[in-house]
Amino acid sequence: MHLWHTLLRMTQELSMDTVIRQRIKGLRLAKGWSLDALAARCFLSPSTLSRIETGHRRIALDQLVPIAKALGTTLDQLVEPTGDEDVVIRPEPEHQAGLSIWLLSREHTANGTTVAKMRITPERSKGKAELAVHPGREWFTVLSGTVSLVLGERTILIEEGNAAEFSTMVPHHIGAHQGPVEILTIFDHGGERAHMHEHKHD
Repeated sequence: MHLWHTLLRMTQELSMDTVIRQRIKGLRLAKGWSLDALAARCFLSPSTLSRIETGHRRIALDQLVPIAKALGTTLDQLVEPTGDEDVVIRPEPEHQAGLSIWLLSREHTANGTTVAKMRITPERSKGKAELAVHPGREWFTVLSGTVSLVLGERTILIEEGNAAEFSTMVPHHIGAHQGPVEILTIFDHGGERAHMHEHKHD
């Protein structure tokens, strides 16, 4: 049993080792850099880097730190695990009057944005709609129904299959026109705070 656990641990370490090598090579190629170009930026020899990428040299922690920095990533991102639990997201909806939100991305995404699905009913726009303002931009596509987007003095109808992108510094409100709508939206941290703040105070 002890031998089996040892072999399992060695296999996991080897597979993680392979993933790290693939990440280093993939990030280097994505930047269009040769081995020489990356080597110059992380103060390692091209032959050492080549042996690291091909698996002919064991990766040392003190080498990973400058490599990660040169590639514009972090040590944590370079060595993060690759299990299925990091892939599947099972969102729980958050509800308020006329609005349900499913967060479809994890917190702290690399580019600082959040992906969410929203279901909006005409109940959200009853009375005078509160116009939101916050730094950043927001993008959404309409999955079903017709969205009534208020932007400053304008009201724009956006039908199923169409998309919208706008500066969230313009006073805005996303509502439903003549029936429920579902949208897929991407917003930055300012937008996430605005949407979640609205949820928590209703």
